[in-house]
Amino acid sequence: MANFRSEFLQTLLQRGFVHQGTDLESLDRQASQGKLIGYIGFDCTAPSLHAGHLMQILMLRHLQKSGHKPIVLLGGGTSKIGDPTDKDKTRPLLSETQIAENMAGIKQVFKKFLSFGDGPTDAIIVNNADWLDELKYIDFLRDYGTHFTINRMLTFDSVKLRLEREQPMTFLEFNYMLMQAYDFHELYLRHGCRLQMGGSDQWGNIINGIELCRRLNQVETFGVTSPLLSTSSGVKMGKTEGGAVWLNSEMLSPYDYWQYWRNTEDPDVGRFLRLFTELPLDEIERLDALEGADVNQAKKILATEVTTMLHGRKAAENAANTARETFEERSTRGDLPTIEVPVADLEKGIPVVDLFSQAGLGKSNSDIRRHIKGGGAKINDTPVQDENVSVTASYIVSGVIKLSIGKKKHTLVKPVK
Repeated sequence: MANFRSEFLQTLLQRGFVHQGTDLESLDRQASQGKLIGYIGFDCTAPSLHAGHLMQILMLRHLQKSGHKPIVLLGGGTSKIGDPTDKDKTRPLLSETQIAENMAGIKQVFKKFLSFGDGPTDAIIVNNADWLDELKYIDFLRDYGTHFTINRMLTFDSVKLRLEREQPMTFLEFNYMLMQAYDFHELYLRHGCRLQMGGSDQWGNIINGIELCRRLNQVETFGVTSPLLSTSSGVKMGKTEGGAVWLNSEMLSPYDYWQYWRNTEDPDVGRFLRLFTELPLDEIERLDALEGADVNQAKKILATEVTTMLHGRKAAENAANTARETFEERSTRGDLPTIEVPVADLEKGIPVVDLFSQAGLGKSNSDIRRHIKGGGAKINDTPVQDENVSVTASYIVSGVIKLSIGKKKHTLVKPVK
């Protein structure tokens, strides 16, 4: 392990954030001697970021906490093209209205992790549409296109893998790496930015930006990438069978977010504690050494710490209490996901498969029936015996009906007039 002097690189390395870097010794000197300005770009392809973006968000947080200045670059311009990296097909083109709406949702997340303002280490948010929208394309190609060769661009994974799979890449997408390199150049000119970070799939794009800054500005800039993260069973980070693990609370409740982390696979607990919490490393070592049923305690701490960082301590503790009541005290109290159903419908009776479907507790009606036959579908913690039964008002307990699939998926049905 390298012996870095700067708190920033020490933290990234010790907690597992570093996959590759350019001239890390020189970067370490820069970070030790004065303020470092670094950025990560986020395209606005959805109304929220998801858990797969957390590593990049936390790299910016560690940059700021160690005395440096983070820049959040939102891709108002590049989102009009779409990053081809790790994609077999061209992304659907988004309208400017969609991009603006997505950007508004994404901005909410960063306020939870970074301090913004006008101070020397305060974070700022910039939009690359501010300069990309102003480019005159022929002038851009003449001034910047001459610094890139097709030969080299074809060697980068974002292009090479698509071609190897015999999947088409449009000329529009091929321009993406030029746009990203130009972003680094602009951020250096506008803000003195010397560092770009991102996932390891962005390595080629980052190298292009470093090379462009060297040629045009005669300045040394740096790149650091984090490993692309998946669980021990090979599931891509931030994804579940039910979809993305969104960071905006209106798209995923704090309770469901807490549960995602509580369900971490045993071999991943120590790694995720290092990456996604700010607990002291010696405490993480203690938790990582737990075995057997004691590992569940470490998982609860992981879930609560990660949820606290995003949603606040109160929301995290409420989620933990709800989980304890649900799983340990077999209670229907708490803030589990809830759907509302007219009392009149319950008085008539709702087919059990239809009600579980309304609650989003199955991929399909046949999937719900399979869980019923296997004894995994429950109403008020009691297995459903008959897939043809109807759920009526007689099932209401303490004002709600609790539906469950397996041990981890629960929804409350709240009768309304």
